[in-house]
Amino acid sequence: MLHPTIEELTQDKYNRYELALATAKCARIVTDEYVHQHENAERSQTGNRETDRPINQMIEKQLRDEKAVRIAIGRIYRGEYVIDEHADDPNYQPPEAAEEAAEEPAGEKAEPAAEGSPEAAAAEPAETDGEQA
Repeated sequence: MLHPTIEELTQDKYNRYELALATAKCARIVTDEYVHQHENAERSQTGNRETDRPINQMIEKQLRDEKAVRIAIGRIYRGEYVIDEHADDPNYQPPEAAEEAAEEPAGEKAEPAAEGSPEAAAAEPAETDGEQA
C-alpha cells in the first residue's frame, strides 16, 4: 500500500481531482528547483576534471534521486505546500481583500484601467466598421 493514502492527503476537504491538480503544480515546482540547481552546478564547473566535483553531487539528493510527483506528495502531506481551492477562480477574493474593499470610501474611484488592458477592453464596446450584429 502506498503511503500517504489519498484519504490522508485529502483530509476530507478536497476531492481527488483537486489533489491531482495540486500535486501536478507542486511537481512542476519541484522540477523547476531541480533544473535551477542543475544549471547552477553546470555554471560552477571550471572545466578542470581534477578539481571539479561531479554535477550530480552538487544537486540535492532528494531532487536528484526521487521522482518529482513523489516529492510533491510528500511536501503536500507534510504541509509544506497547501492546497488552495480558490487558486483558479478569478472572481474569488480572500477574506482580507474583501474586508479592505468594503472599507474603501464610496467617494473614491478606482484608477482607470490602462489603455489596451483587458479591463479597458471589457469596459469599452468593440469597434465595428459600421456593421451591427
